[in-house]
Amino acid sequence: MHEDALIPIGKVVGTHGIKGYLKVISYAESTASFAPGKQLALRREGKPVVTFGIESARPHKRGILMALEGIASVHAAKEWVGYELCIDKTTLPEPEKGSYYWHQIIGLEVFTVDDRRLGRVAAIIPTGSNDVYVVRDGKKEVLIPAIESVVIDIDLTQKVLRVDLPEGLED
Repeated sequence: MHEDALIPIGKVVGTHGIKGYLKVISYAESTASFAPGKQLALRREGKPVVTFGIESARPHKRGILMALEGIASVHAAKEWVGYELCIDKTTLPEPEKGSYYWHQIIGLEVFTVDDRRLGRVAAIIPTGSNDVYVVRDGKKEVLIPAIESVVIDIDLTQKVLRVDLPEGLED
């Protein structure tokens, strides 16, 4: 897996038991990314990326308990605490028309319909009804609801997101 193609889908936050299970916090909406047989890249700043196959994964409390091929003891598992779990974005299925992956949205330049630059999408906050884009320009931050009436156009080629801000969100 090429490091530029990796997107994080979780993080190892601890170990479980003596057989090398990892406690994982998932960033993914679906557990399909953690299916047995799939490949994951584990990365941490300053360390080389290492790829493992998934042996098993199951929900546990607010996260996932996961067994990776080659990690069979608590001692071996402890080494991976703090690492991000990543997948190759080229393996993701094509999203439905009008839907986007978060990694496609984060980093886009945001402009209003009258061409005023608001900043870049720095993060996305999931809410019950819709996501909220966190747009930052220096110290200035605007929270933009990701709904059809506000998000007018997303151009991944130009890396631009165009919005029609409702009253109250404008400067």
